Amino acid sequence: MPALFDEETGSTDAPPAEPSKHRGSEQQLIDRLWDFGDPKASEERFREAADDDAHSPHLRAVMSTQLARALGIQRRTDEAFAVLDAVAATGSAPGDPESYAAELRARVSIERGRIAASDRRPGDAVPELTRGVREAALAGSTFLVLDALHMLALNDAGHEEEWATEGFDVLAGSRDPRVLRWGVALHNNLGWTLHDSGRLTGALLQFEQAVASADAYGTAEQRHVARWSVARCLRSLGRTDEALAMQRELAAARPDDRYVQAEIESLTAVEPTIEE
Repeated sequence: MPALFDEETGSTDAPPAEPSKHRGSEQQLIDRLWDFGDPKASEERFREAADDDAHSPHLRAVMSTQLARALGIQRRTDEAFAVLDAVAATGSAPGDPESYAAELRARVSIERGRIAASDRRPGDAVPELTRGVREAALAGSTFLVLDALHMLALNDAGHEEEWATEGFDVLAGSRDPRVLRWGVALHNNLGWTLHDSGRLTGALLQFEQAVASADAYGTAEQRHVARWSVARCLRSLGRTDEALAMQRELAAARPDDRYVQAEIESLTAVEPTIEE
């Protein structure tokens, strides 16, 4: 796999910009407006934010990239790309620092890559996501670097472990809890890569690390999913009593979770007997 940041530029020598002070409040607003279970409502909120003259031109552009993401989740791909094209064409406002321009380029590339990945076009997704890593690094945005890396670890077949390792290296240099939340996705996704290739012991270790990251920095949903993954891996390892105990704990908290119920059914199914 080529080194990060050197596709097209041919160099890793350019120093990243200093992290901008605006990013904490910016991400808090993005988190507040997102409801991934209701992308239509999220679309409406991001559209309103992108049109709000009370926001700076930079923040309105950032909101537009999230509007594109919400459209992409709804499979309104042409609309999503049109929004991203408009952001790319406009760029940053006159007088904004270069880190703002690089951040917008990173966000546009990441969202283009995310949409291509959801359309099962990894050949289009990987170059965009790699560009996103480079631009995010130039912007000094560790958060966006990790967003792009975790997407690459999902979509660059054969290089999942290398991209995940890059992500862990980036995480090791951060103390920001919102940035460190990316550890949940990186460990969980790597766990599934290992699980699906039959490396179950290594997979369990990654799933357990995802639980630790989720407990420290994640959301309630991430804590739930991380524990489900541990239990599922335990079933693959033949540790069915432990797996069933964990799934029953999850069912007690969320009795309507169909994935938990499916696992409980699999773990409690009676093996058929052959009548002679």
